[in-house]
Amino acid sequence: MNTSPTFAERIVAWYDVHGRKTLPWQLNKTPYSVWVSEIMLQQTQVATVIGYYQKFMARFPDILTLANAPQDEVLHFWTGLGYYARARNLQKAAQIIRDNHQGRFPEDIEQVLALPGIGLSTAGAILSLSLQQHHPILDGNVKRVLARHGAIEGWPGQKVVENRLWEMTKLKTPKSEVAKYNQAMMDLGASLCSRSKPQCELCPVSDDCQAFSTQTQANFPGKKPKKIIPEKAAWMLVLVQDGKVLMNKRPPVGIWGGLWCFPQFDSQQALEQKLIDEGLAHLTPLPLICFRHTFSHFHLDISAMVINLDAHHSQASQASEIQEQSNTLWYNISHPDKVGLAAATERILAQLNLITH
Repeated sequence: MNTSPTFAERIVAWYDVHGRKTLPWQLNKTPYSVWVSEIMLQQTQVATVIGYYQKFMARFPDILTLANAPQDEVLHFWTGLGYYARARNLQKAAQIIRDNHQGRFPEDIEQVLALPGIGLSTAGAILSLSLQQHHPILDGNVKRVLARHGAIEGWPGQKVVENRLWEMTKLKTPKSEVAKYNQAMMDLGASLCSRSKPQCELCPVSDDCQAFSTQTQANFPGKKPKKIIPEKAAWMLVLVQDGKVLMNKRPPVGIWGGLWCFPQFDSQQALEQKLIDEGLAHLTPLPLICFRHTFSHFHLDISAMVINLDAHHSQASQASEIQEQSNTLWYNISHPDKVGLAAATERILAQLNLITH
């Protein structure tokens, strides 16, 4: 009779000794708290998330508070985390829960999957970690552990590879202690089974790990095929007046959706034409900062140009015409509004502060 511990038993035993158990979202777990943490942790390191999570939960302690809050304030508390569609979807889902589920996070996985911004792995993590429901997960860390252990070739972004990994995680996820097991798999992938220099000698499942036995850990999971990332350019107009700067609210979808940014142009000529259109043609924009901001699918080379309207009182009143729209704001540099700012906007503001103080 084979009495050797199973894969899951070894994983759980390792977690009992080495796993993380005191992260803010692991204390007094609820579906809401786990949900917020899982969304924040997508493509973001734990160390970065902790501070954001604590401030976010202090301001939005429950689903109804989040659902009823102004979107600008939600994005303000997300500023710096990136991938802002996560925050917009989080609030949109909270509003659906408020309207369709009496403000209670649904406990049926199909209803959870129907919420915006929640995929199969995130749904499984929320329900298993907070309610002990039996659901497998497959985040990036789990993919790495399973791909190495089973020597699953190919990039997990390919559907056929992802399907094989889903089959593996379903087979290995135990019926009991599922919350502990799922957390352990994420912890193992984030620590011992890291992308580079995995500590296989300390791994609880290295004895039957196929990548370890052949010393091919670096080959798994397969790398994403390389592609050339296109480059684009943008010119930002920074109008300064009475300690305030003019900003525009971006459309709700697309890059920086719903965030406040400086007026953006595709060329310096287009920026200068805007000044002509607004009766500010005699003002010469001065270079403030040039930098590259990289998105997941392209590089954006940004040139910020500043005009201080305080030095041109005759034109300052004309500039006020630019703000007579619902999507514009004169942002107070010294007493900032609680609105969501794009990372590029924050960088320009920091540079502006250096030259104005």
